[in-house]
Amino acid sequence: MMIDSHAHLEMKDFDDDRKDVIARAKEAGVAAIVTIGTDLDDACKAVEIASQYECVYAAVGIHPHEVKRIDPKTYDRMLDLAARPKVVAYGEIGLDFFKNRSPREVQIRRFGEQLELAEDLNLPVVIHDREAHRETMELLSAWKGSGRGVIHCFSGDYAMARKCLDLGFYISIPGTVTFPKSDTLRDVVRRVPAESLLVETDAPFLTPEPHRGKRNESAFVKYTAMRVAELKNMPFEALAQMTAQNACRIFKIDLESTTGRDRNVESSKK
Repeated sequence: MMIDSHAHLEMKDFDDDRKDVIARAKEAGVAAIVTIGTDLDDACKAVEIASQYECVYAAVGIHPHEVKRIDPKTYDRMLDLAARPKVVAYGEIGLDFFKNRSPREVQIRRFGEQLELAEDLNLPVVIHDREAHRETMELLSAWKGSGRGVIHCFSGDYAMARKCLDLGFYISIPGTVTFPKSDTLRDVVRRVPAESLLVETDAPFLTPEPHRGKRNESAFVKYTAMRVAELKNMPFEALAQMTAQNACRIFKIDLESTTGRDRNVESSKK
């Protein structure tokens, strides 16, 4: 039984077959999926999807690409969404200095604001960090929040991972761990305790081998978990259970509540 700790089921990539994508994930042994809103519209959609499927949970936040669009009403809307049932985290938030779709100074200011908002909400955070390791760690180290959270799609080295662990964060491993050139990430996986790891797809992005080049989906998290288990020299079942327990712990997910019949509003209309 696995948990896909980070996917984007709310994105338009899944509008034509979202029900089937979720069904395939369940058939593959995925007990729960956390779908992550990246702007206000997608956060609303993520919350709605979580209300339709028992195995889906939501996180809401403003991605660094989108923080330039934050206005005085944005955080009020986020506060409302974060109070909805099955919202288990605030994110994804953080810094992206690779594409710089929002100015760097705006990203840093809004990241700090959203960290404080997450603390007020008593929600764990889901952190996006791309080509901004130093600034991300400075902000996280200064943050007084007690909820901590997850470093999504980890892309640093072990020294950075160690600092994240010391701050109380989990390290989430994406499908890139299966890529031939991901030696640094594989070193992180070998050295970070399994008790501090999650697995994710970031679907529809970062499709793992052997499906690289296709749209990613939550069922494919098994390939990431299999590679992580191999690197940890653990049985696959043990690694899957451990990472699922970790996700349940940080997101406060009760897996027993995901075993019932999905309340799929879409199917009820057919």
